[in-house]
Amino acid sequence: MSDTSQERQTLSFDSDAGSKRSKFIAGGIALLIGLWMGSGYIIPSEETEEAAPAPLSPEAVTVAVRGSQAKSVTQVFVAEGQALPDRDTMVRAEAGGEIAEVLVAKGDVVDAGTLIARLSTTARDSDLARAREELSRAQREYDNAEALLDRGVSTVDRVSQARATLAAAQASVTSAEEALNNTEIRAPFPGRLEMLDISAGEFVSTGEEIARLVDNTPLTIQVQVPQQSLKDIKEGQSAEVVFITGTEAQGKVQFVSSSASAETRTFTAEVRVENADGAIPAGISARVRIPTGETRAHFVSPAILSLDTNGTLGVKTVNDEDKVVFNKIAIVRAQTDGIWIAGLPDEAEIITIGQGFVNDGETVNPQPETGTDSSPEGQPMAGVPEIDELEEQPAGDGQITGSAEAAQPEQAE
Repeated sequence: MSDTSQERQTLSFDSDAGSKRSKFIAGGIALLIGLWMGSGYIIPSEETEEAAPAPLSPEAVTVAVRGSQAKSVTQVFVAEGQALPDRDTMVRAEAGGEIAEVLVAKGDVVDAGTLIARLSTTARDSDLARAREELSRAQREYDNAEALLDRGVSTVDRVSQARATLAAAQASVTSAEEALNNTEIRAPFPGRLEMLDISAGEFVSTGEEIARLVDNTPLTIQVQVPQQSLKDIKEGQSAEVVFITGTEAQGKVQFVSSSASAETRTFTAEVRVENADGAIPAGISARVRIPTGETRAHFVSPAILSLDTNGTLGVKTVNDEDKVVFNKIAIVRAQTDGIWIAGLPDEAEIITIGQGFVNDGETVNPQPETGTDSSPEGQPMAGVPEIDELEEQPAGDGQITGSAEAAQPEQAE
């Protein structure tokens, strides 16, 4: 083979003394670098860095607050209902026949037992006369049979037969008299004739309706009580009733149902209004207000209400340390221009602007609210609980000053 086929020769410097010294020097340098790095010592630079400034605390959020003073108020249950008459019935003819006479007119106020109409009695007079003749004859036969029995010329069977005939005759007379009495149609109770649908000469059947009689002294106002309000309504409570006609009257709760309606889950309550003169008509709408107790409440705008993380309704206030406090509240009355709420301290600094940007426990920068008139005005919403303000009186001498519509509580300065 040529020189190109010769095996490659590996260079070796083992016999070179200089290579051995290089290995020792490299090992020493590596050892020194390792020791230096392990010690953690770093030569400080000539220019020392300035210490990093401490993080700045976030600036407190500015919120608008308004001072509010709670008012002593009376909670009132309010509901719409209908005025029902004490009694309302259809008067029916107890016998059939021709109307001989009508003695009253539609709209008349009648007493119990007043004669409304009379049927023709011609046939019934005849029936009664015949029944009385039969009774007289039966009485004579019975008397004769008794006399003959006493003399021994009659039998006990004949006397018994005569007695049975006499009893039947007496029953016939009673029936004829009742039939004659039924020709008179009378008012079953005092009231007003709201309908009278007969005239003289007409024929009526037995049981036919001929008049409607209504007694609205007293009236009964029937309202529906929600489940959550049932505990506040008791029999015997006083009530104020305002009828749709504008007439106002005092009443009293006379009945509260103990079983809810399957459809509405509400309970029926009835308020009795005397209506002695009958001036208030039955069937009209009425608004019932029943005082249920006293509480302390603040008047606020619905816009300031908030929800916490659990969905609880409340109002945010600021305490003496300028920290936000979330207060769970209950709405006790709604008006067209605001709401009355319970659950706050008697004196509270209510956040009116910025409540959506702060949370419970945060420090804020409260500033007085300006340019807002928070005095409660307007009318209560129908169908919701409402309250009346109590006039400021000496301790223990508070009294209701009027209806909630008229009494407008002033906001505390």
